[in-house]
Amino acid sequence: MSKFSSVCIFLLLSVSVKADVIITSPDTQVSLLELYTSEGCSSCPPADKWISKLKSHPGLWRSLVPVGFHVDYWNYIGWVDRFSSPEYSARQRRYARTKNLKTVYTPGFLLNGEEWRSSFGVITLSTETDKKVGPLSLKISNMELSAVFNPVEVLSDKTLILNVAVLGFDIKTDVKAGENHNKELKHDFTVLGYKSIPLYKDNSAYSVMTELPDIVETAPRMAVSAWVNKENDMTPIQAAGGWLEN
Repeated sequence: MSKFSSVCIFLLLSVSVKADVIITSPDTQVSLLELYTSEGCSSCPPADKWISKLKSHPGLWRSLVPVGFHVDYWNYIGWVDRFSSPEYSARQRRYARTKNLKTVYTPGFLLNGEEWRSSFGVITLSTETDKKVGPLSLKISNMELSAVFNPVEVLSDKTLILNVAVLGFDIKTDVKAGENHNKELKHDFTVLGYKSIPLYKDNSAYSVMTELPDIVETAPRMAVSAWVNKENDMTPIQAAGGWLEN
């Protein structure tokens, strides 16, 4: 098989969902926790291990949506992370510019759009909030996603941005080179595919229909997450997430 054919197959993988999946956030704000990580970074495995523990977090999907973006800027040191994307690196850099951060680094956490230095749990992850922002509802039927956001406050914005990520769980990688040479890495909440698309205002609600993003590969277990932000502000307004039965 040619390299070109392999790349085409790599890009065209998609999620197959047998039954309709309906996910709805509460009215109160759900926290989005973003991890920027890499299989080529020797400091990242402890962070990956820590975020995996959030599978048993009592507020998972109800008050907390974790996502793990694999950046590509460590690929040059000997190991190409198959989950990495220049788009994810660019997303982290946009955060750095808009939040006046001095640098981008891995592992790096952002909680609700703000830098969060966790020391992997030494600082308590606080996700419970009584801030009412309105529910974000998702309906997934096969490859199609319908999303509706009903904000509590009247927003003047005609357009909001919906971010959609397909997440993989119980993933293992035997690293053959680079800083993590000869290690078996385990990943959860790994972004397998990501897209952003405008949500358009219809009366007081914002809605859109779109396809789920293409994914780089399947995983033993998968979930979908989505969050809403303003066009010129990456700070999440509301998030939602849930398991996919594939």
